[in-house]
Amino acid sequence: MESTLEDQVTNAETAGTPDESAQNNAEATTPETVAETAAETNEVAEAPRAPRHYYTTPSTTSHDDFDWSVDKRNVASYKDDDRQKYDSIYGSTFKTIAESELLTGTIEGLTKTDVIINIGFKSDGLVSLNEFRDMAEVKIGDVIEVMVVEKEDRNGHLHLSRKLARAARAWQQIVDFYKTGEVVTGTITSKTKGGLIVDVHGLETFLPGSQIDVKPVTDYDQYVGKTMDFKVVKINETIRNAVVSHKALIESDIEQQRSVIIGQLEKGQVLEGTVKNVTDFGAFIDLGGVDGLLYITDISWGRVTHPSEVLHNGQKLHVVVLDFDDEKKRISLGLKQLTPHPWDNLPAEIVEGAKIKGKVVNIEDYGAFLEIMPGVEGLVHVSEITWSSQPINAKEFFKLGEEHEAVVVTLDKDERKMSLSIKQMTADPWDSIEAKFPVDSRHSGVVKNITPYGVFVELETGIGGMIHISDLSWIKRYNHPSEFVKVGDKIDIAILSIDKENRKLALGHKQLEEDPWNTFESVFPIGSIHEGSVTRKDEKGATVQLQYGLEAYSPARHLRKEDGGNVEVEETLQFMIIEFDRNDKRILVSHTKVWEQVKNEEKEALRKDAVAESEKTKKAVKNIQSKVEKPTLGDLGALAALKDKMKQAEGEDKAPE
Repeated sequence: MESTLEDQVTNAETAGTPDESAQNNAEATTPETVAETAAETNEVAEAPRAPRHYYTTPSTTSHDDFDWSVDKRNVASYKDDDRQKYDSIYGSTFKTIAESELLTGTIEGLTKTDVIINIGFKSDGLVSLNEFRDMAEVKIGDVIEVMVVEKEDRNGHLHLSRKLARAARAWQQIVDFYKTGEVVTGTITSKTKGGLIVDVHGLETFLPGSQIDVKPVTDYDQYVGKTMDFKVVKINETIRNAVVSHKALIESDIEQQRSVIIGQLEKGQVLEGTVKNVTDFGAFIDLGGVDGLLYITDISWGRVTHPSEVLHNGQKLHVVVLDFDDEKKRISLGLKQLTPHPWDNLPAEIVEGAKIKGKVVNIEDYGAFLEIMPGVEGLVHVSEITWSSQPINAKEFFKLGEEHEAVVVTLDKDERKMSLSIKQMTADPWDSIEAKFPVDSRHSGVVKNITPYGVFVELETGIGGMIHISDLSWIKRYNHPSEFVKVGDKIDIAILSIDKENRKLALGHKQLEEDPWNTFESVFPIGSIHEGSVTRKDEKGATVQLQYGLEAYSPARHLRKEDGGNVEVEETLQFMIIEFDRNDKRILVSHTKVWEQVKNEEKEALRKDAVAESEKTKKAVKNIQSKVEKPTLGDLGALAALKDKMKQAEGEDKAPE
């Protein structure tokens, strides 16, 4: 289009008279003429511009002597000062532009593929129609914002872009919105990993799933296509990326509502709310823009194991304001406080001595709490569970939710305390203990507990006693009663003694049989030898199992063998009884004494044989002497030999054993 105008100006200067030329110049530069010419060439002319002057660089031709300053057709020429003046005026009619600059332009024309934009530059720019898809209608005269991509592309055209201009302007707006905190409006265009894509003034921003709403959102598709308000919460200048949040606006509104509501709160004020969330420790109540906490202990006068037993999400209810904190924005609510305390309306029949029924709601080491009615509880102490004096475990006796009958022992309405007794529901069995369980009588019971020193046996509910470890067996010693009996086993017992005042019975098991030690004293006399097996051994000695199930003990020094070794566990050898104590039920044995005694007996036998031989020799000498009246020389020699033999025998007899 620019070349068309230049041709018109040149033709006007080179054709006709000066007057005609001036007239033609004027006509050529009028808007009407430009428009007509553009219409003929199927182009839209740009706005009227100041006359342009073109200068060419002289080249070496046959007319090098041509004076361009002299008008050969008697046309007035410009002076140098005027030329400079008009050049300045002409140049000032154009803008100075730079690449990436944002400018405002007017649509001057439309083609099948491009839009012609006038930005006041020496030439018009072209923008692809693809960049106007968001506009319902594109028409001549519309003012738009574009970005200078190239002042002159390879085709010599001014390259402009509306899309880049919108993106640049949108980013600048995003930055401004981020700095000022202003609310922006955007359209959710699509779903992406972890969130949504939001179009904000032509720029794609990211909306994380956690920033969609104050409530968790799982279905992102329902938001695609919606136009919503957002707040820019994060930007990245380097990659021109922005994060927006709709949740921040909701929280901001909630915070404003919270401030207003808290400012109007008063303790004791009754409000209507909706259960928002039920937790293990209570429930959050929506009071219309602000949440309050209804703690589990303030839900009911009775015990509540879990708030879900009473409340559910979406439930509407009235609550009372117990306390609130302006700084921490916390509100404590109560539900049970809207009804009178049950202790203030306690039924008249609940008095001391009355029999009541209650449900176990809490169990402690010291007893259990029975709920008589919601909010009214009584304690059954462990000492009031049974008449037995034996310790009892409340957690084994009671189960949560069970119902028990009890007697009201004490009642204090002011302190709101009540003590109960289960054992007093029946008569005290210890009042008739002598008649039912006399001394030396025999009974059967159940092992309830085992300690290192004895076994506790229950004969009937409330009546029991202990078997000492020493009264379990006549002949066997136990390191622990659990070696003899287990909890839950049935066992026969004999009543040894009764302590009615302290509610104690002394029981025995071995007393069911006669004391076998009277017989053992004759079966195992001191010095007798018996076969025994070593069952246990330590540094001090060993336990030896004898016949009849009897156990004996052998000190370490009595375990030495004849070959110099020691007796080991599970060996079966001969043992000698070296001590028998009937009162302490103790027997000491020795293996060493067995083989030492055999050796001593062998020595004694040798000694006795030598003495007998000596006596025999003496008798022989006396017989010879009596027969010889006068000894001869030979007889004297025989006599001397006989005397030597006698002396030798006497010497052997005197030798130490």
